[in-house]
Formats: sequence, C-alpha cells, structure tokens
Amino acid sequence: MSGINDGSGASGSEGRLVETRVFPPPAELTARANVAGDVYATAATDPVAFWERAAERLTWARPWDTAHEWDPPVRDAEGALSVPAARWFVGGRLNVAENCVDRHVAAGRGEKVALHFEGEPGDRVTVTYADLQRRVAQAANALLALGIGPGDRVVIYLPVLVETVVITLACARIGAVHSLVFGGFSAEALRFRLEDTEAKLLVTTDGQHRRAAAVEVKSAADEAADGLAHLEHVLVVRRTGQDVPWTPGRDVWWHDVVDAASSEHRPDAFDAEHPLFIIYTSGTTGRPKGLVHTSGGYLTHASFAHWAHFDAREDDVHWCTADLAWVTAHTYEIYGPLSNGLTQVIYEGTPDTPVRTRHLEIIERYGVTVYYTAPTLIRTFMTWFGDELPPGHDLSSLRLLGTVGEAINPAAWVWFRRTFGRDALPVVDTWWQSETGAAMIAPLPGVTTLKPGSASVPFPGIDAAVVDEDGREVAPGRSGTLVVRRPWPGMARTVWKDAARYRDSYWAQYAGHGPHGGYYVAGDSATVDADGYIWILGRLDDVLNVSGHRMSTIEIESALVAHESVGEAGVTAVADPVTGHAVAAFVVASGTAAPQPTELRSQVAREIGPIAKPRHLVVVPELPKTRSGKILRRLLGQLWEAEQDRRAGRVPSPLGDTTSLQNPWAVTQIADVLADA
Repeated sequence: MSGINDGSGASGSEGRLVETRVFPPPAELTARANVAGDVYATAATDPVAFWERAAERLTWARPWDTAHEWDPPVRDAEGALSVPAARWFVGGRLNVAENCVDRHVAAGRGEKVALHFEGEPGDRVTVTYADLQRRVAQAANALLALGIGPGDRVVIYLPVLVETVVITLACARIGAVHSLVFGGFSAEALRFRLEDTEAKLLVTTDGQHRRAAAVEVKSAADEAADGLAHLEHVLVVRRTGQDVPWTPGRDVWWHDVVDAASSEHRPDAFDAEHPLFIIYTSGTTGRPKGLVHTSGGYLTHASFAHWAHFDAREDDVHWCTADLAWVTAHTYEIYGPLSNGLTQVIYEGTPDTPVRTRHLEIIERYGVTVYYTAPTLIRTFMTWFGDELPPGHDLSSLRLLGTVGEAINPAAWVWFRRTFGRDALPVVDTWWQSETGAAMIAPLPGVTTLKPGSASVPFPGIDAAVVDEDGREVAPGRSGTLVVRRPWPGMARTVWKDAARYRDSYWAQYAGHGPHGGYYVAGDSATVDADGYIWILGRLDDVLNVSGHRMSTIEIESALVAHESVGEAGVTAVADPVTGHAVAAFVVASGTAAPQPTELRSQVAREIGPIAKPRHLVVVPELPKTRSGKILRRLLGQLWEAEQDRRAGRVPSPLGDTTSLQNPWAVTQIADVLADA
C-alpha cells in the first residue's frame, strides 16, 4: 500500500508517495521467457557486444566493421562545446523493410497474418505477410515513379490505415526518409513539417472517420502545401469518398499510381546510419524539434526491446493502440512487431465509437494477446466502467498488458491488472521518448518483480540513472534529473537541420561527465527507491516548489486518483504570494461519488504529507490532453491564471499552443467552470 517516505537528505526533506505492493513474475512465464535474469549482468559486462548480439537477430546485406563510435561533447579552449555524434554498426548495410516483411515471406511465413485492420465504421481488412510484401513493393515502385529516391523526405498525413503502414515501409524500402504527422493536426502544424523537411511528397487522404463522422482532410493538406516549391506531388488515399479540391499535375490518387504499379521490386541495402525517419516533438513547449533516427541502430533497439520486454511469441496478436504518427507506434506498431514477424491489430477510430466497449470488442474479436495502451485511456476506462468491466466480453486471450505515454498512477496500474489482467497478468510499464527510439526503463515480464507506478529498472544495455546538479547519483527517495550515461543504438542522432539545438537540448547540461564524456538529459524528474526502481515524477518543469518543498505533479495526482471518487487528476503550480507556488488540482469524477474537496485534501495529506494538500481543487468534465495522451498541465495553470487576471480587471495572457490537443473543447469547459466558481 501507499505510505510516506520523508526522503531526508542534504537538501532538506521531500515528501514521497511510496508503493509497497509487489507482484513477482508468474512462474510459468519465467520458465519460458525469451530473456532470463542473467541478461543484466551480461549486458553490463560488455554493452557494445550485447547490442551486437541484438543486431545479429536482423538480416544484414553486409556486416558492420565497427560496432560503435562515439564523439562526446567536448569544450575547446574558448569554452565552445562540440556537437556529439554517435554511430552504430559502422559499415554495415541492411534494408529495414526487408527485415520487416520480405524475410518472413522468404522463411515460408507468407500466409501468416501481419495486420488485422478495423476501421471506425466497422470495415475490416486482413493482410498477410505475402500481401503486405506485394503492397509495399507496389508503393515502392510508385514512389520511384513520382521521383522519390534515397534521402528524399516524404511527409505522411494519414489516419491509422493499412495504407499508412504500407507507405511507411515503402519509404524505408527505397531509402526515402519518412515523417508521419497525426491526421488531426492543423494545416499550420502540417505546413511547418513540410517546410522544415523540404518534403518532395505529401501523402494524405480525402477524409477520415473520427467520432462517427467522415471528416474531410484534403483541404487542410492543400492549405499546408500551398506555394511550397519543393513539394512536387500530393498522393491521396480515397478513404471516405468525399468530393475534395484537386490540383491537376500535383495531386494523384493512390489507386491510380500505387494499386496499378508493379508488385516486383528488389530492395537495396542502405548504410546503418542512413536516416530512416524524422519525428517531431509535439510543439507544446516551443518550435517542434525534428528528431532524426537512423536505420541499423534504431531497428536493432526497436526489434530487440519489443521481443524482450513484451516476451514476443510467434502466436501473439499484438495491439498497440497509439496513432501511427507517434513514436510509440513507429516502434511498437510498425518496426518492432513486424521485424519479429508478429500479427497485429490496427484500429482507425476512437475508443468510444460507437460504444465505450469498442476496445473490449476488438480484443475479443481478434484474440489480442498483448494490449499496449496509455495511462490516460486506462483512467478514462476507470471513469466509464467503475470497479468492473462490462459483462459479455471475453478477454481471456490476453497474456500481457503494457502502458506507455506518461507515468501511470498506482491505482490505475492495479485497476488495469485486476480488470483487463484478471488479477494475474504482468503490466509492462515502459518509459522512453521520441528521442530514445525504444524503451529505456521497462520490466522483463519473466524476470522483474513489478511495483505499481514504476517502470522498474533500466533495460539491459541501457545505463539510466537519477543524478543531482553535479551529476552524482541521488540517494534513495531523493528527486533528481533522469539521465542516460552511455550511448545506445536507438538514440536520435540529431535534430534535423539544427545540430546545435540537439547538443544544447540534450547534452550540454552534463557535458564531460562520466567515463563516456557526457550524459543525455531526458528532461524528466525522477527518484529511485531502495531496490533501485526508478519512479518518474514528471517533466522537470512540472516540479512544484511549495514553501521550499519540492514535489512532483505525478505524486499528487496519484494520491488523488487513489480516492474512489476521482477518475483522473491534473496538478499544476499557480502563483502564491506567501508560499511561492500553490498546488491547484483539477479532477475528473470517477462516477462512483461526487469528489469532495475536504476529503481529497485529507487523502493527499495521508498519502504524501500536509504540505502537498492542494490549495485549489476544481472538478472539471475533462482534462486537456495532447494527441499522444499527455495531460497539458501548463495549460491548466494558464487557464487558472487567466481567470485570476479577468477577476482583477487585467487582460489575460494568450494561452500556449493548443494545436496538439485531442480534446480542444476541454479548454472551454474548464474556463467555464473556473468562471462560475
């Protein structure tokens, strides 16, 4: 159960929400797991050799000459800091798409199902590996016919469709660099990505199905593409059948150029450091960064991590619920599962369309065995379903659960295990980022004893730690900065067209530290318990300072969600003339009872300490979230301050960027609640 650890240390006391419930791995899973416990010692003894063995799981056209080269950030005599550079599997050549498709067909598994697609309206398509190979070859030939070659950038602005997977793999097959953009992003957000990549091709659709409506998309694509001289073609998938504007000579239909193309295509091999994709950070904290991932190192990390921490099996039906534009889906919905030859489910729509049990229906229909989703959705399910899932849905096919996106509250973790997991299945909570490529902190389900709310320990071959301002590891219970102290294969190599920003954002703070010459800064605050388990506390700028006490938003949110009346909580700091920061908590009712501010403040005091009690507590219909499911805590603070400005007769400051919101109406709802308070 939860309790209090005062975390006493040199910098003063800090309240800490601690978790004493533990869940050892099931014996039957341990007996047949892909990875045994000795992997940690093996990887630590020689990390480079460990990653070489992981790379050998792939098919290489030419083996590498040197496994790893690293140029750390170094200051010259004038104090200028060099740009760090990592290279993995130098001299090696491979084709990423061949590793995800062709080699499985060549091994006689062409009739195995690669994708079960389900559209929001209920349409369904099953794609075997042989069929996927044919489709990817056709798309590759179509790209070549449109003048796309190795190194050219292709921006993909599509919903979750079979075509999205196909065109992504086709880019990899011919060495083009893809950049996927969420289909709900604004024309402005899309245009920035088109301009920044100098894309030659935009792939989009006439429309998409979302929340039971056919939403026209092509007009937004046209607005984004207007006047871009470097953009030569717009390739359009017919999804909804709507009449859309058309630019002759530039726009082409998918069914005219892809479906009509030859299905014969021989893939070429590319250098291990050849760029595979550019993925952009969300842009909620400034100009989005285009992170560049390369072929050999990324695929090695993605494939091995998926195989190890999901204990991937040949008969798995894997469902990662992320939109294909997010890095979660790049790694655990495209490259990881397909490189391991698994069957997957991909779903176009929202989880409550047409009914809130849609995900339960999909799990039952396809016999999903591994279900990987976001804490945000789990907490939403808690508010929808209460203590038990609705009857009438057989989830017995599930053997493993996973979470990703942000730290999961212990109460939500336990609920997920009890309801979806029959109070028996492991919950693989993973911490990683767009920058890292694949999981960095995650349990091995046949090895790791699980603690609700912790992603556990660093993945084998990853040297992650929590350090203080001087780069020293913090004592158990103390908060610090989460860093990675050694390069790894899946790491982003640079920021597109801005190497200095890559250096300054991720490496400058701890340049020169450690035996490898520098630490990667994740941007997250964390703590470590006495067993070495890492607990993510949120973004470094989400840490609150109340009367000199540093507390994380995640801790307070977890204490609130542990109360039966709260389904979700978002905590932020607001200005206070006496204490510096005051805690403002925005909560969504679970539906079991109306949240009572006095009870909730007492709950937080019991779980963490009196200093953490929210000064302000607001019940709201929804919390604003990014398209990848993260709560926009800074926006909550801005809404609070805007209301205080209005009441004081001041002109409120404009809100921050809200283009990445999945529920923009939540902003108006919260503003109305605050105005009526």
